[in-house]
Amino acid sequence: MKLVNGYDIMDYARKYGYVLPAFNTTNLEMTYAIAEGLMCADLPGYIQISSNNLRLSCPEVIAMIAKDAVKKSETPIGLHLDHGKSFEDVKACVDAGFTSIMIDMSHLTFEENVRESKKAVEYCHFYGIPVEVELGALRGKEEDVVNESECKTDPGMVGQYIEDTGCDLLAVSVGNVHGLCLNPQIDIPLLARIHKESKVPLVLHGGSGIPGEVIWEAKKHGLIKINYGSDLRREFIRTFGEAFVADHNEHDVIHLSIDAVKNVANKAKELVRMINEH
Repeated sequence: MKLVNGYDIMDYARKYGYVLPAFNTTNLEMTYAIAEGLMCADLPGYIQISSNNLRLSCPEVIAMIAKDAVKKSETPIGLHLDHGKSFEDVKACVDAGFTSIMIDMSHLTFEENVRESKKAVEYCHFYGIPVEVELGALRGKEEDVVNESECKTDPGMVGQYIEDTGCDLLAVSVGNVHGLCLNPQIDIPLLARIHKESKVPLVLHGGSGIPGEVIWEAKKHGLIKINYGSDLRREFIRTFGEAFVADHNEHDVIHLSIDAVKNVANKAKELVRMINEH
């Protein structure tokens, strides 16, 4: 199966009642592992990469790897830009073959956020690609950008923001956090209020550490997509770290890489099943 268009994968999720996990990749091994985990679980989801991680690669290379990784898949898998930090990154990813896009202008003022997000939406919609935007900010560490403040999404701003940007998904801040150092405390009543104001599906970033029962409850209030990065990266790094601790002369990169793919794939399979099989 080829990479699936973002609109189509959301339609599939709605039809069968799925929450779509979006797993962050950085390199070839992580990309193949994510695809393998989703295929083994036979459940849909996204491979995604952030603008920050594209420093190590480029949209064309990641798209090429992702296309190869899913060619044997019989379950829908999309390729998503996570935390797109510029219109240039958005354009490059669309041109490379990404099937879903996020533009993250949440650090700007409301007016600037709307203006920059709308520009990305108009470009992506021309090519039939959905766009996720963000209103509110998360505590914790997103890549190398640290946000010490917490700014939960204001339900009163949601309707106008969606109308003005023309977005297809809305990432919200309701007590979710980035990284593994903080404990997420999901405010379900706030999520419910946001859902009442939103005519588009909702997204939670910082999925690592959120219990399954909380995600199942969030699904009742518009959740269609949840992002995971730290859980998978920890499995990747752990594979090499444990080998080095056991033997400081360890240098068998190929076998350790194969083991890392297996460990990350198992974690992705565990997570996609956890959020959908209950």
